[in-house]
Amino acid sequence: MASKDQKQGGGFFASIASGLSNFGNAMHKSVNGLLGYEGLEVINPEGAAEDAEEEAQRGRWKQEDRDGYWKMMHKYIGSDITSMVTLPVIIFEPMTMLQKMAEIMEFSSLLDKADECEDPYMRLVYASSWAISVYFPYQRTWKPFNPILGETYEMVNHGGITFISEQVSHHPPMSAGHAENEHFTYDVTSKLKTKFLGNSVDVYPVGRTHVTLKRDGVVLDLVPPPTKVNNLIFGRTFVDSPGEMIMTNLTTGDKVVLYFQPCGWFGAGRYEVDGYVYNAAEEPKILITGKWNESLSYQPCDLEGEPLPGTELKEVWRVADVPENDKFQYTHFAHKINSFDTAPRKLLASDSRLRPDRYALEMGNLSKAGSEKSSLEERQRAEKRSREANGHQFTPRWFDISGEITPTPWGDLEVYQYNGKYTAHRSAVDSSDDLDEVDIRSIEFNPWQYGNLTVE
Repeated sequence: MASKDQKQGGGFFASIASGLSNFGNAMHKSVNGLLGYEGLEVINPEGAAEDAEEEAQRGRWKQEDRDGYWKMMHKYIGSDITSMVTLPVIIFEPMTMLQKMAEIMEFSSLLDKADECEDPYMRLVYASSWAISVYFPYQRTWKPFNPILGETYEMVNHGGITFISEQVSHHPPMSAGHAENEHFTYDVTSKLKTKFLGNSVDVYPVGRTHVTLKRDGVVLDLVPPPTKVNNLIFGRTFVDSPGEMIMTNLTTGDKVVLYFQPCGWFGAGRYEVDGYVYNAAEEPKILITGKWNESLSYQPCDLEGEPLPGTELKEVWRVADVPENDKFQYTHFAHKINSFDTAPRKLLASDSRLRPDRYALEMGNLSKAGSEKSSLEERQRAEKRSREANGHQFTPRWFDISGEITPTPWGDLEVYQYNGKYTAHRSAVDSSDDLDEVDIRSIEFNPWQYGNLTVE
C-alpha cells in the first residue's frame, strides 16, 4: 500500500494524463518516482570492466571465449541475426523458444480473474498485469534454443490449461501457440526481428497476441515494447524493454497503455512500469504503477488522471518466490516447464523436452550439447533438401496459415491460426483405454515430416 507521503502530489497525474498522443514523453517522469520507490539496483548499462571479470569468473565466459566470439560476430553489426548465425552453446539455456512462449502462462489466474470481472476497466487491469508478469523471467540473459521446424511443446497440469506451440517456419523463424482453459483462449503468432549492434542486440516483436475472454467473448490485442539485450560480450549482460505496451479491447475500444522506463546509469528507472487504463474516448480511468520485477498496483483516477479521493493503491500482482542461486536464473515455473511432470500422456515425439542437445545442456555436458545441436541442424538442412527435391512445402500440423497479413510497428506478419486438431488429438489420447504407457524419457526426438534422413 502507498504511504501517506506517497499519496501526495496528485497534480503530477494531471500533468501526464492530457491524452494518448503525448503519453510516452510524459511518462518519462515516472509515476513510480512520485510514489517513492527506493533501493535501485546498481547497474552500469555500459558494462564496467569489473562486471565482465566477475561474470567470467562465474563460469559463463572465459576471456578468450569473449575475444573469439567478438571476432566472429563483429562482421554482423547492423544485421538481423535471428537465424543466420550459428551460436555456441555456452550462451544457451536448456529451454527452447517454444517453451519460453509457455512461460506467460505462469500467472494465467489473472486472465481467469479478468474473465470473471464485470468491471470493463478492472478487466484490463488484470489482463495487462498478466502481460507484464512474464517480464521477470524474461530478464534471463541466456539464449533459448531455436526450435527445429516442426518441433512442438505441450503443457498440461497448470490451471486447467492445455498449451500447444509449434515451429511453423524456419526462414523466417516463426512459432505459433494456443492455450485454453474454461475462462480464456490465448493465440499467438511469434516472429522476431533483430538488429545486432556489436555488444548489444535490439529485438523487435513482429508478432500478434490475442486473448479471448470466454464469458463475454471479449477479444484483447497485445502489442509489447521492443527489447534490448545489453553487454552481450563485454560487461554485465542485462535485458531492458523501454517503450510502450498497449493492450486493446477490440470489442469496446478501451485500452491500457503502460510505459516501461529505460535503464539509466546506476539502474535509475529500471524495472519501472507506469500507465493508465483508458476508455474508448481516451479518458483515463485507472492508473497502474509498479515494477515488472516486483509487483503492480492500481488506483482509480478522475478524468485528469489524479487518484480519486478516498482511494488507495491496491496490489494486483506480485512476483513469485524464486529458487536461490539457480544456475540459469530459472523460476520454479521455468523448472516446471522443463519437467516431464507437466507433460501430457503420450507426449508428442516432436516435443522440446526430448531434444538431446537441450537435455545434454541441462545435465551440464556442453560438448555433447554442441555436437547434438549441430547434428539436429544438419538433419534440418537434409530434410529441407529432401522436401525441395520432391517439390513439397512444409505443412504445420496444429496450425494453419490464415492468409491474413497483419501490420505491426516493425513489419508485416503472416498470421497462423490454431486449427483445433490438437484438441481432438489430446481428447482421443486421454480417453483411450490403452494403458500401455511408454517411458517418456525413452522417446526419440522426432519433429521430421520426412523420415530416413541421412547426415551428409
